[in-house]
Amino acid sequence: MALSDFLEIGKIVAAQGLHGEVRVYPNSDFPERFEVPGQRWLLRPQQIDPEPIGLVQGRYLEGKGLYVVQLEGVSDRRSAEALRGCLLYVLASDRLELEDGEFHVADLVGLPVYHQITQELVGTVTNVMSAGHDVLEVKSPPGKVMLIPFVEAIVPVVDLSNRRIEITPPGGLIE
Repeated sequence: MALSDFLEIGKIVAAQGLHGEVRVYPNSDFPERFEVPGQRWLLRPQQIDPEPIGLVQGRYLEGKGLYVVQLEGVSDRRSAEALRGCLLYVLASDRLELEDGEFHVADLVGLPVYHQITQELVGTVTNVMSAGHDVLEVKSPPGKVMLIPFVEAIVPVVDLSNRRIEITPPGGLIE
């Protein structure tokens, strides 16, 4: 399978305790990705193919924005430390259904962003960050990076089928 067959859900950032648990910084808004046991995929740094790994259990750390998870075959701190920097994935076919107005980050990254009134290309979405509400990181053709609040008043059109986003930025947002 190719990496495009997977969705990244988080990054292992540290070991937790002495019994092999790891801290995961989530790249998913779905707690079940980290709390419900089952098959996940682990991509080690410098590798190109994820390997299957089982999620035994997980819990959210309040105030830290992290999950603590137990993975199969990882039973001590040394083994957990060895996973620092690894990425966790699920199969792209395991996408969860979204409500209207919700989007998978992977579907937004790479989309061109146009000014709704002038239809001029503003740039391309390079990342989606969470800061109270989501923010689109958009890189313009000359290389300038802009942060655009991902709210309906500013981003009224997200057209995945035609692969485009349209914005109505308030004065000063993109200048």
